[in-house]
Amino acid sequence: MDLFTAAVLVLDSTVRLTIPLLFAALAGLFSERAGVFDIGLEGKMLAGAFAAGSIAIVTGSPYLALVGAILVSVALSLVHGFASITAKGNQIVSGVAINFVAAGLTVLLGQNWFSQGGRTPQLPNTARFNPIELPGAAAVRDVPVVGYLYAELISGHSILVYLAFLAVPFSWWALYRTRFGLRLRAVGENPGAVDTAGISVEWLRYRAVIVAGIFCGLSGAYLAIAQSAGFIKDMTAGKGYIALAALIFAKWKPVPVMFACLLFGFLDAVAIRLQGTPVPLVGEVPVQIFQALPYILTCILLAGFIGTAIPPKAGGVPYTKER
Repeated sequence: MDLFTAAVLVLDSTVRLTIPLLFAALAGLFSERAGVFDIGLEGKMLAGAFAAGSIAIVTGSPYLALVGAILVSVALSLVHGFASITAKGNQIVSGVAINFVAAGLTVLLGQNWFSQGGRTPQLPNTARFNPIELPGAAAVRDVPVVGYLYAELISGHSILVYLAFLAVPFSWWALYRTRFGLRLRAVGENPGAVDTAGISVEWLRYRAVIVAGIFCGLSGAYLAIAQSAGFIKDMTAGKGYIALAALIFAKWKPVPVMFACLLFGFLDAVAIRLQGTPVPLVGEVPVQIFQALPYILTCILLAGFIGTAIPPKAGGVPYTKER
């Protein structure tokens, strides 16, 4: 395999590994821009993945599975919203609780329903989102460089991959070019001023966590019925936390969020590619080293390369209406 082909395959893997991070990071973007910190991205992704895998195996429809994943994730978002916005509880504690509940409940229900150690049975292709071949991909595959890039890197992904990248400009437009986005950003910076203008701070924040739930549901569904063929115990494997790191790394801006997620996806793809490959002067490196590489580099990047990341001023602070 020549160097160009290997590079394209790594980039193709990067795209596939980026999608769950991107959906989750956009979820955190909307929630945290509204002043609600969301540590529970991991739990909502996991619950969405379990719902998608379970519904897909029962109904055989990936679209019903996607809707189910979104509904379950939004339900958990509303729980987080009630605890954080209405009850004015600690947002970090609420998010961590959702992660623990999702991690335990998915395994318990999975074992009870399917008796396969907490996982769902393997899905047939008809119950998954399969790769889509874009027009002309087969015809131009043999064209040097450009044709191969189009056929291998741009074409051949599931519909959720294209939806994830379309969600980036949509998020930018929603946050910076709509009244909803202006109010959302304002409520994360100065909720008192928003309240004075006669706008409900609580309703705005609830809408933000609902959007976050939709994106987390998309992320979980991608893991279970697009990237994989069913739900596997703890299949999110810390991706929700990496998405939070990408969000901080990108300083809560949609387009930088995409590039940060691509970077972390690339690190993961390189780590997978290097597993079992002898390193010059060192020999074969234990697989655990490569598995830990993306997380180690994430810590390094966050510690030394982003400068000061200033979150929304009202982030994490419950708002109490002045009488």
